[in-house]
Amino acid sequence: MSELFARAIVAGYGAADEILKGVDFAVGKGEIVCIIGPNGAGKSTLLKTISGLLRPKSGTVSLDGKDITGRLPREIARAGLAYVPQEHNIFPSMTVRENLEMGGYIDPGAVPRRIVRAMERFPVLGTKQRHAARTLSGGERQILAMAMALMVEPSVLMLDEPSAGLSPLAAEKLFDAIVEINREGLSIGIVEQNASEALAISSKAYILVDGRNSRTGDAAELAANPEIRRIFLGG
Repeated sequence: MSELFARAIVAGYGAADEILKGVDFAVGKGEIVCIIGPNGAGKSTLLKTISGLLRPKSGTVSLDGKDITGRLPREIARAGLAYVPQEHNIFPSMTVRENLEMGGYIDPGAVPRRIVRAMERFPVLGTKQRHAARTLSGGERQILAMAMALMVEPSVLMLDEPSAGLSPLAAEKLFDAIVEINREGLSIGIVEQNASEALAISSKAYILVDGRNSRTGDAAELAANPEIRRIFLGG
């Protein structure tokens, strides 16, 4: 289990563009921590910055006390942080097994053992390992994307909108899988539009608004707050 800290992150997609305006974020050992907020708040940008896809203009990111700010994604993966983007997170024309092999690229020698573990953890992947990934259901694709990230045996897993586009039943199964992974000792940070479910499985939550921290606290307490419920939970 690991600790992740992002401090005073300023980042954007151009020289004059600042989507994140000094954001703080942390995932403690063994925690599930969610990030919620309106569209355009900078939630996905924060995950991309932490995982190395976007270099921050200022601020720091550390994993277990080791500075990983602005390092290449593959270096960050080797350090123990895996990131699952919302879209384009599998290779549709490859088989399920080939996708898992791609996920383990940083340690090829461990791939066979880790594939066995992935199929034990997610039996549906074992039954469809020779199927093209494009034939999977939406929920199965998200399970595959998570399994690919777990092929590097990370200590922290970052998920960007994992339930987007899924049916309520598929989303429920996915959240169950996330909780089960966490019980195995993995620390998880999750960006979710499904705020109610995200808060229900998380110990801590961050609310981002306009690229800034708006609220931070115990997930259950935030879920019970009438103002939070009115603005973000629809009631």
